[in-house]
Amino acid sequence: MQRTLRQQKILEIIAAKEIDTQEELCDELNKVNFNVTQATISRDVKDLKIYKVAGTQKKYRYASLDTYVDTVTDRMTSLFKGCVLAINSVNNLIIVKTMRGNGSTVGVFVDSLQIDEIVGSVAGDDTLLVIVDTNEHTPKVVELLRKYLG
Repeated sequence: MQRTLRQQKILEIIAAKEIDTQEELCDELNKVNFNVTQATISRDVKDLKIYKVAGTQKKYRYASLDTYVDTVTDRMTSLFKGCVLAINSVNNLIIVKTMRGNGSTVGVFVDSLQIDEIVGSVAGDDTLLVIVDTNEHTPKVVELLRKYLG
């Protein structure tokens, strides 16, 4: 129960304020009587699939894909174009090479596309591994991803 309430409050806070660090989010939650640590916030950020986008007052801010899907689509597409270096495939696996530190950003973008043939993805620092349901569908998914590169 506490976890659900805390996570709901996190979504409210990041919708209302530009929060750019887990420590800042922790402070905001503590102000409203949620006694949390940075480790708890880290788990919540992962569970809620919160990621960073460019802010207007700060360099970056936390955003939730569910609440910002309309406003980040163009920005996320631009980020995808800017940080993807290569897209290659082997059987039902697609390897997306990114600039250092952008694997998870590209992962959020690919996940937001909700491509039926994608079973899942795993992000590293500079790589995203996309798992496709069959070898036959892989070329279609690769082509779709490459379209976003321009």
